[in-house]
Amino acid sequence: MLQNIDIHELNALMERDETAKRLITQMLTDHQMLISTISHEIRNPLTLVSSSLQLIESEHPEVKDFYGWTQTMEDVDFMRQLLEELSSFNNGSTVRPSCFSMEQLLKNIAISFAISLNEQESAIEFSSKIAPDLGDFVGDKLKLEEVLLNLLRNAKDAIEGAGSIFLSATRLEDSLQIEVKDTGCGIPDEHLQSIFEPFRTYKPNGTGLGLALSQQIITAHGGSLSVESQEGKGSTFSIILPIALLTTDYRPSV
Repeated sequence: MLQNIDIHELNALMERDETAKRLITQMLTDHQMLISTISHEIRNPLTLVSSSLQLIESEHPEVKDFYGWTQTMEDVDFMRQLLEELSSFNNGSTVRPSCFSMEQLLKNIAISFAISLNEQESAIEFSSKIAPDLGDFVGDKLKLEEVLLNLLRNAKDAIEGAGSIFLSATRLEDSLQIEVKDTGCGIPDEHLQSIFEPFRTYKPNGTGLGLALSQQIITAHGGSLSVESQEGKGSTFSIILPIALLTTDYRPSV
């Protein structure tokens, strides 16, 4: 996959040369189609394998006691999750905008996340402060919801035992600022520069695509996703989104 500096250089070249723009656009499209095809072709038989294993387990519960069975089930589930996230990452730059209430979206997410914590009888305290004047927003509602839920789940995973998570949203003139703050384990300084890189993960069973996809989606909306963290004290992920989304000159990244 190309690094950010490569994307900037490609965009500059596309600005200068119409032929290069056409060729690069086609190259990126072909690249995305190839990844989608490979992911799809692997995911289908893997789903059959997973279903077969679940059927065996339901008909022969004793297999749960077999050496390596639990690890095998976990490995298959991880591969399925990896392929799903790879497919999402591959299409993360494609924005399907609609007009919706950002305030209502955030409130729905906050309620859903709070309910999930209650159902898990978690010791985590969750609170939110969503400004009432956020107004309507033009963007990809489903993908923005995916980003926010991913950040909230990461915050939950970062907390061992008791702790707190705080979701806030305010309007700053022509942009929105959304923050997810936790009192979890924090991120070591040496990891801060690489946590948004694809396939770079520092947690057990992580795919390393969650934060990379989140940043890709926010960037596709013309915004930014950043983090401030202190090891042992917690992290704050900040999203800045412009109120107006310009999609006419959007170019996908890879």
